[in-house]
Amino acid sequence: MSEKREMTSVDLVALTAELNTYAGAKVDKAYLYGDDLVRLKMRDFDKGRVELLIETGETKRAHVSAPEHVPDAPGRPPDFAKMLRNRLSGADFHGVRQHGFDRILEFEFRREDADTKIVAELFGDGNVAVLDENGEVVDCLETVRLSSRTVAPGAQYGFPSQRVNPLDLDYEAFAAQMRDSDTDLVRTVATQLNFGGLYGEELCTRAGVEKTMDIGDAGEDEFRALYDAMNRLFDPIQSGDLDPRVYYAEDDADSRVDVTPVPLEEYAGRESAAFDSFNAALDDYFTNLGGTEEEEGGGGVSKPDFESEIEKQERIIAQQESAIEDFEREAEQEREKAELLYGNYDLVDDILSTVRDARAAGNSWDDIEERFAEGEERGIEAAEHVRGVNEQQGTVRVRLDDHTISLDPEEGVEKNADDLYTEAKRIQEKKEGALAAIENTREELEAVRERKENWEAPEEPEEPEEVNWLSRSSIPVRKPETWYDRFRWFRTSDGFLVLGGRDADQNEELVSKYMDGYDRFFHTQAHGGPVTILKTTEPSEPSKDIDVPEQSLEEAARFAVTYSSVWKDGRGAGDAYMVMPDQVSKTAESGEYLSKGGFAIRGDRTYFRDIAVGCSVGIQCEGETRVIGGPPSAIEPRAETTVELEPGEFAQGDAAKRIYREFRERFADTSFVRKVASPDEIQKFMPPGGSRLVE
Repeated sequence: MSEKREMTSVDLVALTAELNTYAGAKVDKAYLYGDDLVRLKMRDFDKGRVELLIETGETKRAHVSAPEHVPDAPGRPPDFAKMLRNRLSGADFHGVRQHGFDRILEFEFRREDADTKIVAELFGDGNVAVLDENGEVVDCLETVRLSSRTVAPGAQYGFPSQRVNPLDLDYEAFAAQMRDSDTDLVRTVATQLNFGGLYGEELCTRAGVEKTMDIGDAGEDEFRALYDAMNRLFDPIQSGDLDPRVYYAEDDADSRVDVTPVPLEEYAGRESAAFDSFNAALDDYFTNLGGTEEEEGGGGVSKPDFESEIEKQERIIAQQESAIEDFEREAEQEREKAELLYGNYDLVDDILSTVRDARAAGNSWDDIEERFAEGEERGIEAAEHVRGVNEQQGTVRVRLDDHTISLDPEEGVEKNADDLYTEAKRIQEKKEGALAAIENTREELEAVRERKENWEAPEEPEEPEEVNWLSRSSIPVRKPETWYDRFRWFRTSDGFLVLGGRDADQNEELVSKYMDGYDRFFHTQAHGGPVTILKTTEPSEPSKDIDVPEQSLEEAARFAVTYSSVWKDGRGAGDAYMVMPDQVSKTAESGEYLSKGGFAIRGDRTYFRDIAVGCSVGIQCEGETRVIGGPPSAIEPRAETTVELEPGEFAQGDAAKRIYREFRERFADTSFVRKVASPDEIQKFMPPGGSRLVE
């Protein structure tokens, strides 16, 4: 049986009620480990420190964790963690709910200035999306752009199509869902009613129906039995009357394979551990899941898992105590058998003599057994105590009082009794060994408890301060070559790539080669503006119809205006419009002529009126080291330092040299500036025409 790595819809039903008991807890800090584990550190007036973990990678889970199971704080917080801290620090945890019967949790946090919702998708590839009070995505771990839904910064969060919620069904609706299937009972419960494989099997077992029965052969009796079994399963879960269990592998008592909010009949007989709460069971399970701790570890000193070790030692002691009781009982039985032989000496001797004589006379074991059966019918006392023979072992079974004893006819009563005493002694020795072993285990248990008592948790390490690239004496250069470097380009605040032509040839190339069906085409109303294309997907991805946030559209429009003749003419603002690619054509209207780099636009246009020009040029140090330039709102968050420009009296080359000197003064590593931000490189990101630096 493989390890469970994803929580089920049934798990989430049980979990939400428990998590809501933490309502009112105040958020202290947020962390992101790797790219899929979110940790919210909170404080509750009654419960104290509360650690909420949400993991959406290969392992998908959400639960409150014991502080000793929480990984150490990672290094420098990534942007996602910073955003969470900005929105949640000091906020109150208001509650959590499951979205229908889907594997989606919605966590709500409230603060005076703004409310925030965290949506944890514990299915598929997994995701965490942070929403504002209007349901718009502030940020997310994974961007989703599908025809059916969008999860991307600036867009309204789109839930997946909701599946059937069996908890909302009355019997008639339940039966209708069952009849609508074309497979067997267990697959219907698992898929049509969304219980999944394990709980599909569990409901069939509890209902006492044949799992593989074809749905066409099933009737009201089977449907009613399954419906009643479903209610019996969920009654304690919904009422909070849980009995959480962690189940272990059959061949490894230390290997956990599943965790459930209530005991399952499918796991009857499998070793398990009971917990007081489902959160505690989930915490134990996922903390000890193979690979989980290593994946979560932050590189610091974590508290040893004393509770698991104590639980293990207590489980061993219980098994040893049971074995000792068994040994004592078995040894006593062997002694009782020996004493019965002496207490019925003449009777036993008569039986053994009869078997020896018959074998000496050449009778088979079958003949001997038949002879005793005939004697029992005639009321012969010795025969009445015989319960058969064993030809392979050459023994006869004799019933005395409550014991059936196998005897060797070739040995007398004394020797058979002595063999029984010897066996009792051997079992007694095993008992003595078990007693010694249990004392050792108890000593180990006490040692673990003492280590737990004396262990002092190290203080949570302070997060390292953010790198001050400006003061570093040496900065490594990491500048990858990209195909779009030869165009004008920038990335919007939401990460969309925007491309602009530098001349008529590039304008033609962008439209003919790089513009896809769902991209956005921008152009300024002023003459001499570049073709500007906002790519809705990366060039290596198939084109998709997605919503583009308003901020990204405005930044693309500002880019189109800034790098046009509006800047060159010294004006502070201009108009731009946006159309879809299918509205752009190289075919002129009748009687008209299109110059090179020009296009005919047909249909309605979306206008951006009186857009202010704006350009910042900066140096990016995180991830890549390079010059970037474009609208200030998109550039400044990504760059270590920036210079803002406005139309002015300095020629482009002269302004680029001024910017270069400014960067050299700001960075301690002047050679780094020379390598990545030469005046020629800076000039590529500047608008055409004169500029001056904004003080």
